[in-house]
Amino acid sequence: MGQNARMTSDAVPFKSLGDYQELVDELSELLGVPATLENRDFELIAFGAYDSEGDLDPSALDPVRTRSILTRRSTAAVRAWFEGFGITRATDPVRIPPTPEAGVYRGRICLPVRHRGVVFGYVWLLDDDPGPTEQQLAAAMEVTPRIGALLADEAQHGADLSRELRAVLTAERGWQGDMAVAELRTALGARADALHTVVCVTPWPSADPDDAPSVRTVPGATALCTVPWGATAQSLALLVRLRSADVLTPAVSAAARLLERARSGSGPDTKASPAGPAAGIAAARTGIAELGAAWREASAAARAARAEPRLGPVAEWASIGPFRLLTSLSPETARDPVVHALLSPAHQELARTAEVYLDCAGQAGRTAAELGIHRQTLYYRLSRVEQLTGLDLDDGEDRLLLHMALKGARLQGP
Repeated sequence: MGQNARMTSDAVPFKSLGDYQELVDELSELLGVPATLENRDFELIAFGAYDSEGDLDPSALDPVRTRSILTRRSTAAVRAWFEGFGITRATDPVRIPPTPEAGVYRGRICLPVRHRGVVFGYVWLLDDDPGPTEQQLAAAMEVTPRIGALLADEAQHGADLSRELRAVLTAERGWQGDMAVAELRTALGARADALHTVVCVTPWPSADPDDAPSVRTVPGATALCTVPWGATAQSLALLVRLRSADVLTPAVSAAARLLERARSGSGPDTKASPAGPAAGIAAARTGIAELGAAWREASAAARAARAEPRLGPVAEWASIGPFRLLTSLSPETARDPVVHALLSPAHQELARTAEVYLDCAGQAGRTAAELGIHRQTLYYRLSRVEQLTGLDLDDGEDRLLLHMALKGARLQGP
């Protein structure tokens, strides 16, 4: 962190980042030490630029503070550790002692930021000797309600956008979908006509909207929400602004950041899935009239990335090849009966052999090299595949059916 440092982002959906920065700078000047503002999910919003040589020296920062500034958020373990000091219930400044074993080499003073009794964030100070006086802290606490009001307004606006976006993505086609799009258009205002794409991260570890990331921590994000995925799991949907239809970099960056958070989640589906979470990105569109189609593309790309590791962990709709067709099929259709016997646990090696053979366009030499086996072993396995499926691998249509059936089975998981 250097002198006159500022957080810069185009992710702020409601309140200007300058509003927060001005208040944080006011606190820093009032207290005589740099102040850092985080929301209640420990996501960095702004930090002060108080000109204090020692505090601006990166070597003086402990790992927790450094990571918070560089990544804009703290880990779940750090959050739990700080919350253990009662900051979620506090109405006055809370002093937290240094704990080197937790990576906290310097003490903290936490000023809870509340609005109408609800905590919306925290102002953090390094507790040096001498630190802020009690009179300075009392004066600073009189500033925090102004920050709390901004955060509360933004949280409400974000919740409204999440609700409207979820309604669009889950509405049936026809008048219900049209009404949902109209409501979202009103909520977005001028941003509704921007160039954008949709990102799907699945599975998302929690269905609780309070556990979803703040849209401000995802550069380029306009709105996000959770959407049902399967019988019990959830996906995270993200609307991302683009500058060019040919450059999806903002969406790829957003997906990577969200995947990191999904992997650190504790949801049962995230833990249990061998494939782990993956992300998909739809083709770019102008306006929101086709958000439903964009969501289907993003979801399909995410499913493909989970089914085929070489496509992920972030897959673009335009790059998933035959999975564009396969993901549009119902599970019953995609898992064709012809591969039923081949997909039994006893024949996993035969199924893999058949898929690699077809991926290699039926070239025996390439297939044997890919599998690390002798050609004669390959021919034996292929003959067993024909016996189990009743297909002729010298017939083009039979090859096509088997290839698509094997790929389709991947989408359904084990």
